[in-house]
Amino acid sequence: MVRTGRRSAGSRSAAIVAALTCVVGLATTGCTGDSDGFRPGAADAGDPYVPGRGNGGYDVSHYDLDVRYDPSTDRLTGRAVITATATQDLSRFNLDLAGLTVSAVTVADARADHRRGDGELVVTPRAGLPRGRQFSVAVDYAGVPTAVVDGSLGSGGFLHTADGAVALGQPDSAATWFPVNDHPSDKATYDLAVTVPDGLAALSNGVPGPKNSADGWTTWHWSERAPMASYLSTLVIGDYRVVTGTHAGRPMVTAVAASLPANGGAASSLARTGAIADFLASRFGPYPFDSYGGIVVADDRIGYALETQSRPVYGPAFFAGDQPNPSVVAHELAHQWFGDSVSLTRWSDIWLNEGFASYAEWLWEEHDGGRTAQRNFELQYAATDWSQPSVEPGRESMFGTAVYKRGALAVHALRRTVGDDTFFRILRTWTSERAAGNATTSDLVALAERVTGRQLRPLFDAWLVGGSAPTLP
Repeated sequence: MVRTGRRSAGSRSAAIVAALTCVVGLATTGCTGDSDGFRPGAADAGDPYVPGRGNGGYDVSHYDLDVRYDPSTDRLTGRAVITATATQDLSRFNLDLAGLTVSAVTVADARADHRRGDGELVVTPRAGLPRGRQFSVAVDYAGVPTAVVDGSLGSGGFLHTADGAVALGQPDSAATWFPVNDHPSDKATYDLAVTVPDGLAALSNGVPGPKNSADGWTTWHWSERAPMASYLSTLVIGDYRVVTGTHAGRPMVTAVAASLPANGGAASSLARTGAIADFLASRFGPYPFDSYGGIVVADDRIGYALETQSRPVYGPAFFAGDQPNPSVVAHELAHQWFGDSVSLTRWSDIWLNEGFASYAEWLWEEHDGGRTAQRNFELQYAATDWSQPSVEPGRESMFGTAVYKRGALAVHALRRTVGDDTFFRILRTWTSERAAGNATTSDLVALAERVTGRQLRPLFDAWLVGGSAPTLP
């Protein structure tokens, strides 16, 4: 950093000693200011589609969550231990946390100062954290969690239900029930222990662990060892029919709300999870996670399905009239490759998630004896409003038709242009090379051009952002 003025040799020596003391972690005060290169991490990931979400200055590698929820009082108590690495010389940092009360914070086992802002937990450790240092943050918190209401994107977060709770939402959810760096650009692994009254299920992501019961409470354990974007985490508590088995040598956990028919459309659709995942793997490459599954909730406030990692959650409207709906299962399972394993770097590229998942519906429908992908392409082409772009759709159109359906059109146009063998090689290369990471539209274009040896940017531009109907390939 640049300083003005001059200092004596003695003052310079004192400053050097103080800085070294901070670096080795011996000092308990005086290391958290913005001097000597240590500065606060950004209180925002810099993504205009989700202002105020995410934070800078560190990279999280793991969340270890231990929570207890009592539906009778709607009270959640929790302890989060977060493992992270400083990406700058860090004097203080933020975690996203909505509504809950924090009682204590430690950094590297030392008490840290903390304060609350607007949806933020601001943590000031006793010593500055040098760039490259791995550190742990433990947060004790409690309260009645709530949803986040967004006038543009709807509500997401922790919802109290008739028999328990559901934590779910995109792009907002995680920060309503644990402190988090809440942006998909910072993925991490997870361990979760959740304690609920005996008789209730407590379902989450990843591989199930042991269940322990004592004094009228049961603790369920879950572990997700593949890096996961925070919005893909979930917690579903209540009265569910839980079926646990294996598929392709990995755990398969499905659950349907007990208030829904035992052999109805929801249950029969979830029963096809393994077969649909296997079909998609034949097109996209190996399934990317250590477990399979799905959860159907009965709360009508959840009018969507979400690709929560390894275990999608489906709202009841998808099985209206107790009818099966394997297409929505294909959509959410496709996200396990496109969105979950290969995740967004920024929300303006959400078509990379939704366009490919929508296209997977067409692939599955054809495989399952319905309309061909080509016929769905033709029908959607005729119905598309080409004034609405798939890339940079605007915050209020993040979940609009252009993102989903025009995105799917672009995927099929690429297939028509390069041929089936090359097209599926592009997809498998993408899901392999970018597995467990993040990517942008430009990354996809560059990979497609590398695989084909052809210039494809004009094709992508025409189908994703052009203002008029592209010429059919």
